[in-house]
Amino acid sequence: MYPKFRHLLAAILIAIPILANPALAADTATEIGKVTNRPLPRFVSMKAAEGNVRRGPSLTHRIDWIYTRRNMPLRITAEHGHWRRVEDRDGIGGWVHYSLLSGARTVLVEKDMLELMARPDPAAPVMARLELGVVARIAKCEPEWCLLKSGGYKGWAPKSRLWGVEPTEIID
Repeated sequence: MYPKFRHLLAAILIAIPILANPALAADTATEIGKVTNRPLPRFVSMKAAEGNVRRGPSLTHRIDWIYTRRNMPLRITAEHGHWRRVEDRDGIGGWVHYSLLSGARTVLVEKDMLELMARPDPAAPVMARLELGVVARIAKCEPEWCLLKSGGYKGWAPKSRLWGVEPTEIID
């Protein structure tokens, strides 16, 4: 075989299983944003109390709705200039100006009366209980637990009960 075609053949043989199984592609490839050089997707939060969500990445695009919850976690899925395509817990989103977003990490509680524990251990004393839909700040995340702050309380919660942090993500 011609040497210049070996690399092409190798690339095709690698690509075939990925094309056949899209989940494999998500596990093996991390997209990098062309504007920020940061991973996509990634989580951020709303810095502003209100933020217009537009159909496209400019002021000329129509406003579809307005986010009205400061600190709400959002997932950035694309970048274009000063604009970020975001989605919320329900997968609904659009384009938001980057100045409305913060790198401060928050999560949305997905279980009603979620117990915040004194330690990352289900047998630890309960420090507080959070209602479904509460937004809490992330102080730290370990493989299965996150240390959260909300309403003057602080405690550990299982990562599986939160939206706004990846299952394998570690935060110091």
